[in-house]
Amino acid sequence: MAKKSLQLGRAVEWPHTPEEAQLDRVPNPQKGTDYLVRFTVPEFTSLCPVTGQPDFAHLMIDYAPGQWLLESKSLKLYIASFRNHGAFHEDCTVMIGKRIAAEIKPKWLRIGGYWYPRGGIPIDVFWQTGRVPKGLWVPEQGVAPYRGRG
Repeated sequence: MAKKSLQLGRAVEWPHTPEEAQLDRVPNPQKGTDYLVRFTVPEFTSLCPVTGQPDFAHLMIDYAPGQWLLESKSLKLYIASFRNHGAFHEDCTVMIGKRIAAEIKPKWLRIGGYWYPRGGIPIDVFWQTGRVPKGLWVPEQGVAPYRGRG
């Protein structure tokens, strides 16, 4: 599939699947500086591939940009494409991290998927590319683990 022009600044259709969603990148004006970019997705939704019931998660995506930045409107559209996508928590979390890493080729990326309980069991999924660049300030993701009545 040929790369389309940026989706930013124009009306676009919502993608129906993660595979058809376009992730856009823009040049990093600070490519000689190590810094962290964080995207917080507090209302991620996908479907259980077995029951079709909705699953909900709080996603935290941190990355150290290289030559490219991830354009946020395209991320929003990509994330929304999971609303009708059936996949397990682990697959969704890792799929998102790998797709972003492939598109923008960051110096480092991590994703934390903090999934709300289903059947009484919360599932947290973490994935990253390699090691954190030396000297990079990486704050905690700040999402409390599920405690129930704990």
